[in-house]
Amino acid sequence: MTDTATKSRSHKYTTREALLQPMLAHAAFDGWSATSFEAARKEAGISAGDAELACPRKELDLLAHWSRKLDDAVLDAVKAADLASMKIRERVRFGVMARLEALGEHEEAARRARARLLLPDAAVEAPQLLWATADTIWRAIGDTSTDVNFYSKRTILSGVYGSTLATWLGETDAEKPEAQAFLDRRIQNVMDFEKTKAQLQKMTADLPDMAGLLGKLRYGPGPRV
Repeated sequence: MTDTATKSRSHKYTTREALLQPMLAHAAFDGWSATSFEAARKEAGISAGDAELACPRKELDLLAHWSRKLDDAVLDAVKAADLASMKIRERVRFGVMARLEALGEHEEAARRARARLLLPDAAVEAPQLLWATADTIWRAIGDTSTDVNFYSKRTILSGVYGSTLATWLGETDAEKPEAQAFLDRRIQNVMDFEKTKAQLQKMTADLPDMAGLLGKLRYGPGPRV
């Protein structure tokens, strides 16, 4: 990366950082909108030109920036913890909880963020951010899978995190007992699924490759001899 590109990237980051805190405050009341973004820009003392360069999609870019910062909080939490003695389900739970707790006092902004990500122009952004969170959690807790498990783990955890987040934001109790219990049940569902999958793979290890056989049938039985 050239010096110019590095400076440009640094300027974008610092501008977004300056915009984020006032944006979180405005978003909690008025949602993640262009109006809230403009109010945050003025409050932060950022010129319209600099704000445009840092966030060409305005509030959507800033929302994505916040999501990445929350993901970084997971990495920080894992670094400060001792995961070596934890079972895999405990590590997953720790990672999900770290991401949820990183919301801190900004739960209302998070509720508004979920609503903003349901709009058509965020149809691609929303699943990408959810996937990035799941990927961050798995990598942070030591996942090194590279085969199909890499994708299945992240797909499943995306569902676990997304549904738990909805429960978390809907619960008024500061200790979030219902959300934590919900998370424990979802993780148990995943563990049960993985156990069943492993048993099925063991049972079918010596059977013919049905996918391969069906693939051959697509082209007919072949020449007669």
